Amino acid sequence: MTISPLPPVFLSHGSPLIALDPGDTGAFFRRLGPALEQAFGRPRAILAVSAHTTTREPALLAAAQHHTVHDFGGFPQALDEMRYDAPGDPAVANAASACLTDAGIAHHVLAAGGLDHGIWTPLIHAWPKADIPIVPLSLVPFAAAAEHFAIGEALAPLADEGVLILGTGSLTHNLRLALGGGRSEDRPETPECAAFRHWVWERSLARDWPALIDYRRQAPHAALMHPTDEHWLPFYVPGGAGGRQAAPVRLHAGVTYGCLGMDAYAFGPQATRLAQALAG
Repeated sequence: MTISPLPPVFLSHGSPLIALDPGDTGAFFRRLGPALEQAFGRPRAILAVSAHTTTREPALLAAAQHHTVHDFGGFPQALDEMRYDAPGDPAVANAASACLTDAGIAHHVLAAGGLDHGIWTPLIHAWPKADIPIVPLSLVPFAAAAEHFAIGEALAPLADEGVLILGTGSLTHNLRLALGGGRSEDRPETPECAAFRHWVWERSLARDWPALIDYRRQAPHAALMHPTDEHWLPFYVPGGAGGRQAAPVRLHAGVTYGCLGMDAYAFGPQATRLAQALAG
């Protein structure tokens, strides 16, 4: 099947337990892989930006083979035993490096591998055979949203070549609030979480990237929903890759623990086509 240009995607990955107990969001992940392949063809590779792989400057992990990183503790042994040892793709890493270089973005290419749980816990549902090559791109947690958007803009040509540009983090992420309520996953959503999620959805419908990029000042309860930025910044890399002309499309909406938003978005002119494939 011929590969069409792919819509970049942001996923909220939630707790690592989603790998064992998928719930509604895991069920969405399971539909996402087949729907994307049906609409566009199988991705050549996945370039993944996760909240859990961070460096001082962007770094591409260019290993030919990855191992599963269990970067968490206090969970069932069965989770520690799960594997998602997907291949890497040095050629795609080098192509991504060329895009960043052309845009004047300082970065590194490392002959290293490893998939953190922000990458493998959603992908173990979307593509359970772990047979699509993955190139992780590290997040710079203290860099501004606009800088991550610019990284996405630089990487946009890869989407036209069959590379799925994926950001993985969380629509909202305050673990103190989430775990302070007795670890009940099905608690009612807090008003603050609902307001933030609705604001992102409204600003996305309006293609209001200036507001989305300035979320710290403009979004309701931004500091409460994101005490630190690292779980929200991955939104901007696929956002930049999708461009400013097409409105971001919400593919999935959900909340766990009352205040962890599990929404997913697609970007660019192909986003609506992916939403239609999922609906069908």
